[in-house]
Amino acid sequence: METEVDVAVVGGGIVGLGIAWEALRRGLTAVVIDPAPATGATHAAAGMIAPASELHYREEHLLQLTLDSAARYPEFLASLEWTGIDPEYRGTGTVVLAVDAADRQSLADLREVQKLHGLDVEQLPVREVRRSEPLIGPAPTGAFRAAGDHQVDPRKLAESLLVAVRARGQVIGMRATALQRSGTTVTGVMLDDGSAVRARSTVVANGLDAATLEGLPVPLPLRPVYGDILRLRVPTTLRPLLNATVRGLVRGHAVYVVPREDGTVVIGATMREDGSGAVSAGGVYQLLRDAQQLIPAVAELELEEVLCRARPGTPDNAPLMGCVPGNDGLIVATGFFRHGVLLTPAAAAACIDLAEGKPLPAGHERYRPDRFQKGSV
Repeated sequence: METEVDVAVVGGGIVGLGIAWEALRRGLTAVVIDPAPATGATHAAAGMIAPASELHYREEHLLQLTLDSAARYPEFLASLEWTGIDPEYRGTGTVVLAVDAADRQSLADLREVQKLHGLDVEQLPVREVRRSEPLIGPAPTGAFRAAGDHQVDPRKLAESLLVAVRARGQVIGMRATALQRSGTTVTGVMLDDGSAVRARSTVVANGLDAATLEGLPVPLPLRPVYGDILRLRVPTTLRPLLNATVRGLVRGHAVYVVPREDGTVVIGATMREDGSGAVSAGGVYQLLRDAQQLIPAVAELELEEVLCRARPGTPDNAPLMGCVPGNDGLIVATGFFRHGVLLTPAAAAACIDLAEGKPLPAGHERYRPDRFQKGSV
């Protein structure tokens, strides 16, 4: 059996689903190929749309892309309203806290970089922050607010995207094993049951598994970066625990607490490259310890879920996104590391622009998937 579409997307995480939905809403035919869509890193993600507080040293080159994607979010979500699933987009900003003098200095140094790039990050007295977040404890000694940083529930967004793609396109619950070719043109993919999907454009967007797809013209230098993440339920007597996302540095350790509409919070996330996909007891302890330093009431919450997922990292922590010269019909979109949810609207627009033969804006060449190959530009 052979399926034929305009766009075949290998991978049903939030990025792959977003790309397929972008194709469908532009009037193209599309299929997503994934044996278990929306169950990988997407299922564990916290969902922070946070270009300001997610800015890291030596990653300033990502800022233009993250700002562009954050600005696209309201329209992108509006296109999904008909599914009836609320992705819980919240524009309440992010509070960033520091515990000791070294933490304050680290955040002050980062704020100088943020100001240099025109980002709206305001230093505030902790007592002023407590007016809106009264459960912040006595430990924080410095505070900043990133008013433009928002959040979404990735599970709800992925559910909405999955409903949309199934309604107007197709989801094939199998694994893609190899690219199909006709000369220098990629014409689709083979599936693990021996069937094929033919496509005018094939988008490889299946995270870490992208590197295992047979027939790739270049190796994809992806590495798994594991993270532990917790979900806790807030007792009725403590609600709302928070009104906005709270991030913090606690003696050099980063932690965040993200409130959800259903009375839960997400606490995360550790980063380790030890090759183990098991939940780390030390990681769970660290997250609970540091979250309690910021919000002591965390100790009274009910622990509902503990997860570990691997995020696809690259040597420069920037995505592999774009075409591979000499391979018509092939588009790569993986390696989004910490930014998969944040970058979904921008990645979707870029990939479908390429599928439609449109040029990408200046600056996108830095994400070329072959940039680590010897002799590449």
